[in-house]
Amino acid sequence: MNCRELCGACCIMPSISSSIPGMPNGKPGGTPCIHLTAQYQCGIFTSPDRPKVCDGFKAEKLVCGNNQYEALIILGQLEGVNGFSADVSTLQMYQNIEFVLNKVSQ
Repeated sequence: MNCRELCGACCIMPSISSSIPGMPNGKPGGTPCIHLTAQYQCGIFTSPDRPKVCDGFKAEKLVCGNNQYEALIILGQLEGVNGFSADVSTLQMYQNIEFVLNKVSQ
């Protein structure tokens, strides 16, 4: 599977414990990477400074689902991000996703 356009869930939900350029302590899960562009792409994708954990992530339907919302939910559940538990109501789920997406666009 290839990465889907306008997704970026893998740059938002997973925590990264290694240093990232501009984020020396990495990032907590559910926090957008500062290199995530407005087009939901990695701004340092081709850079040698891109963390190995990011380079090692491969898009798979199991974790990426069928769309960006599913990817955010699945990765959020795997990461244990608050508000992304399996029993969350559909309305609350979409409110949480909108909150995360709004953080990215700021």
